[in-house]
Amino acid sequence: MKKSKKTNGKNYKKIWGLADKRFNTDYFHINKFGELIIREGNYQYNVLNLARKFGSSVEIFMPFIIEERLSHIYKVAQNNIKKMKYKGRFTYHFPLKVNQNKEAMLPLLSEGAHLEVASANQLWIVKKMWMNGNFHSKIKVVCNGAKTADYVKLIVELRNMGLGIIPIIESMEELRTFKGFSGDLGIRVNLKTKVKSHWDKKIDQFGLELDEILELGRIRNLKMLHYHLGSQIMLENDMVQGLREGFEAYKKIRKNCPSLDTLNIGGGHAIPHEKKKLYSVESVLYRIFYNLKKWSEKETIPHPNVVVEWGQYVTGPAQMTVYRIVMSKEIPKGIAKKWYLIDGSFINDLLDTWAIHQKWHVVPVNNIDAPKRHRVWLAGLSCDSDDKYSGDGYLLLPRLEDLEKGEDQYITVFNTGAYQDSFMAHHCFLSSPAKIVLQNGIVSVARKRESPDDVGKFFGW
Repeated sequence: MKKSKKTNGKNYKKIWGLADKRFNTDYFHINKFGELIIREGNYQYNVLNLARKFGSSVEIFMPFIIEERLSHIYKVAQNNIKKMKYKGRFTYHFPLKVNQNKEAMLPLLSEGAHLEVASANQLWIVKKMWMNGNFHSKIKVVCNGAKTADYVKLIVELRNMGLGIIPIIESMEELRTFKGFSGDLGIRVNLKTKVKSHWDKKIDQFGLELDEILELGRIRNLKMLHYHLGSQIMLENDMVQGLREGFEAYKKIRKNCPSLDTLNIGGGHAIPHEKKKLYSVESVLYRIFYNLKKWSEKETIPHPNVVVEWGQYVTGPAQMTVYRIVMSKEIPKGIAKKWYLIDGSFINDLLDTWAIHQKWHVVPVNNIDAPKRHRVWLAGLSCDSDDKYSGDGYLLLPRLEDLEKGEDQYITVFNTGAYQDSFMAHHCFLSSPAKIVLQNGIVSVARKRESPDDVGKFFGW
């Protein structure tokens, strides 16, 4: 058996940002051998053993984290509603674009998530679950995005089947399309508020200007006003500023459309990818209900129902991606001293690395308590110079020359449960990571490792 190492009194949990709720790592700890473990209540999983058994690269998905985070959102919201005597309802809608995998969708539905889709194909998933009896008829579905003919046809079909479905009007053409729609409608307003986030477009193709909506007068069956400020909004005050403008629009539109009773503030709740403290869900929800109550009562209108679509906040921390370091190379001139090459690809597996320059929380899986570390840059196995990751200049990781004979060094990237699976590609004919699911002490395989033959099928071979 491997001997326990001396840690020289260092707090390695603090060094690597583990077991810390502020960084979404309260489920991750270190055992006495300097190895990363995952705790699910009284169950415990050794990440190194999982990587060795199932191979790497491998995604480790943890549905119990989704369940706990969504349950917490509802609990905090209901506590605020009760304490403030807020008269509106609170609903969480999960945007399918964030994670369309079955192992994510079913736990979300079990914890009371409603749904948001943005295409006909995403709505097809909803129809499939609806026909299979996977969710209750009380579940509501918000439909954003451009409404193609197939999309409209499916919306009408599901509405006629009894599903609570709300198409969100994005253009004048869509308003004409849904003129005779028998169900509830929503409309998206394009706010002027700009926030510090990954959403940096000065002009986008979504929604209508407030003046355009007001000129329409009364809109039959209008129930929901929707807006979206951005993804990974970094400042809490930005969210409140957007809420203020959104409420002003809601107030004005409601004068023409008294059926309007719901304000959908969209997504954007950030998670600490970079191991930096951010605002909390407790603080944001308090300010949402406090301000909406104050503003509504000042205008003598009913408190609006509140909808949030915080997809990344719920599913991002529920997955980690594990890689093995396959080799190292010296860097003659650079702030880092070594290249560490992983058995995967950032450009394929973690597309946000170069698409939006996403920073990640990276930690060793084994040798977490290594006393000496190298300054390194990470590189993937593709032949593309963009297939790399350096963090804020470089990463500090254990030295490969200090490993015991025959030992491999593994690392993991946290918070990969949002968007990355949907963006996966096969650049340089590389395989996607395998995927395993941890739940109730049981490990199951959700996606087997792709063979060259599996990848070849994508390209007609």
